[in-house]
Amino acid sequence: MAGKTNTRNLVTVVSVMILVAAEVFGVALAAGWAIAGLFELGATISYVLMGLFSLFGAYLMWGFWKTAVAIEPISE
Repeated sequence: MAGKTNTRNLVTVVSVMILVAAEVFGVALAAGWAIAGLFELGATISYVLMGLFSLFGAYLMWGFWKTAVAIEPISE
């Protein structure tokens, strides 16, 4: 990491990450709950599906972070 931090880009990227993460994890939790409810799989499977979908969401957020930082560099 070289140089000083570009705070404008940092604030932009963090703000977008918060917004997108709220949507991604909201969808992950809702999908796990809905699928388990639709097929009457029970509470335990519901939590497992929510966890799996959340892990997938975390993976997507990690990729989104890498792309966002490539477009809006945090360090100069």
